[in-house]
Amino acid sequence: MSEEKKSSDKTLDAMRHFSEQYAKRTGTFFCSDLSVTAVVIEGLAKHKEQLGAPLCPCRHYEDKEAEVKATFWNCPCVPMRERKECHCMLFVTEDNPFVGEEQHITLDYIKEVSENIRKS
Repeated sequence: MSEEKKSSDKTLDAMRHFSEQYAKRTGTFFCSDLSVTAVVIEGLAKHKEQLGAPLCPCRHYEDKEAEVKATFWNCPCVPMRERKECHCMLFVTEDNPFVGEEQHITLDYIKEVSENIRKS
């Protein structure tokens, strides 16, 4: 499957729902620039479809399949689970200067941002 292939709406919505619920459960918020949130959720959905797990989309991997099996960078990654440190800025703590007020994002917004990126 190509890196450029769009994620299915079902997978994209599942990753959106996961992100919202995890933010609420951990007391974190999405980035103040919701387009960052949309791009990260799209990346998680692509990896979920391609690899079977939501591998962190913000890192480079020599072997993505091996990384998925190791589970360290599968979202929520170990740094997030242990210290609330999210490299992707998907889950932002209140003391972070980039914290937003939202724990909700619509599927339509994610799709709009993804489409705009593809056009540019």
